[in-house]
Amino acid sequence: MFAENGPFFVAAYLGTIRAGLCSVPFQSDCGRDTFERIVASTGMSRILVSSRLHGRVQSWAEELGVELIVESDEPPEEAALPPAEVDPRRDLAAIVYTSGSTGDVKGVMVTHHNILVNTEDIIGYVGISADDRAMCVLPFYYCFGTSLLHTHLMAGGSLVINNRFMFPEKVLDEMRDRRCTGLAGVPATFQILLRKSRFAERRFPALRWLQQAGGKLPDPLIREITTAFPDVNFFTMYGQTEATARLSYLPPERLADKLGSIGRGLPHTRLEVLRPDGEAVQPGSDEVGEIVAQGENITPGYWNDAEETAKYFRDGRLHTGDMARVDADGYIYVVERARDFIKAMGYRVGPKEVEDVMAEMPEVVEAAVIGVPDELWGETIKAFVVTVRPGQLSADDVRNHCMKRLPNYKVPQFVEFVASLPKTTSGKVDKPALRKR
Repeated sequence: MFAENGPFFVAAYLGTIRAGLCSVPFQSDCGRDTFERIVASTGMSRILVSSRLHGRVQSWAEELGVELIVESDEPPEEAALPPAEVDPRRDLAAIVYTSGSTGDVKGVMVTHHNILVNTEDIIGYVGISADDRAMCVLPFYYCFGTSLLHTHLMAGGSLVINNRFMFPEKVLDEMRDRRCTGLAGVPATFQILLRKSRFAERRFPALRWLQQAGGKLPDPLIREITTAFPDVNFFTMYGQTEATARLSYLPPERLADKLGSIGRGLPHTRLEVLRPDGEAVQPGSDEVGEIVAQGENITPGYWNDAEETAKYFRDGRLHTGDMARVDADGYIYVVERARDFIKAMGYRVGPKEVEDVMAEMPEVVEAAVIGVPDELWGETIKAFVVTVRPGQLSADDVRNHCMKRLPNYKVPQFVEFVASLPKTTSGKVDKPALRKR
């Protein structure tokens, strides 16, 4: 499917699954190379495409011999195929291509059972019901966006779809006027709302929950949100496409004393934090290990990629690549992805700690740090910073702020101001793209 969020996407997605076929959602702004790789990998013969995006992919599809079925103003009155019989645990409902923050895109195989189990868990802990109406600004080709669709359909609720998040005040107007009960977003969603709109100043009488996943939102920004909306439940969540959508959540009532934690595993998910020797880290210690997940939401692996599947899916468990520690109460705190650590001046530095400190500055919309080569130390820290208005800060301003909060080896040696940070399809900062600059 090649479509923006809207009724056509929903109909195409559900119709494909109901017919017993496997849905493969494309990123609606994906490039030709990615398009060709996905078509070649899956061997797909047809693409359902929205009328708005038809012109963009028409020539690509023709050259590859793929038939396009274009959105029509007059859909058929009857289904072309009857509902199919499927084996929920074995048959694929979708192949969801990951955002590529760790390299080339990989197709995650998602079964019908994966979706059902994860959807029921999310409905349970958020408390989604037929009375809910959520504002949806996340794309449906991304597992977080799809989970919003799944949960509200299953619960009998509704979604307000808004594809114009580049105008955040307009989104907030509609959220207020439609009396939305919920809003879900990745860190960039809330960073933009806090720094580029009057989100914290406005009031939404029907709002009762906020969901945040797709990476860690800096603690100072979480405090800003919960201070502005003390009666709204704020759910910090953790997940991966390889786990259908969600792996853990932090109950809102524990946010004050467990700030920064991703919580604990969902009812159908077992999470462990393991050392390299395979043993669990000691709770309450400073030991760091990899988050390993097991449960009915864990997908079978990557489509047509046995090597990568064997690397991350072992013995029925998903090795996430995320490093974490566990407190004395069993709550998990993500430290960093293993590949993102920086060896600055001989010390191991987690980028998130530095990024969180920069996020405290009210002039900063978002910031990201990477390791860059250094002749003396081997590697040092470079920061990319987006400010509310161009020219608000200097590199020295950023470094001086960091020096008040961090040891010298964690202070960025280089600071580059940019208009925006490159993002993956899931809204995460694309660190590989930054490293190529």
